[in-house]
Amino acid sequence: MTPVSAGDQARELIDRIRASLPGGQVREVHMFGVIAVMVDDAMAVAVRKDGSLLVRVDPAEDACLLENPDASRAEMGAGRSMGEGWIRVEATALRSDAALVGWLEAATRHLAQRKPTHS
Repeated sequence: MTPVSAGDQARELIDRIRASLPGGQVREVHMFGVIAVMVDDAMAVAVRKDGSLLVRVDPAEDACLLENPDASRAEMGAGRSMGEGWIRVEATALRSDAALVGWLEAATRHLAQRKPTHS
């Protein structure tokens, strides 16, 4: 059995994310050592090399989502919190499509709130 490399693990997760996201313009952007998945030019999630996921969520949902044992406050370097609304989800928690979709829904809810309304 051939081991899965970190790059392959990240690519597989990105492919699953793209297949699970609702309509809209979806693209990938390499930044800060991650691959951000943008929906209509706003970052929804970012995939790290180890297959974990950085999820941008509504700060009002932050505390509830952090109750998940596989979720933690995202950090930009050791000990430097990214703050409320930024959550890191362990790769092991994303094995099922249902779990992945749950995190994507949290991210897209936040994006929907941020979109300006046009009159």
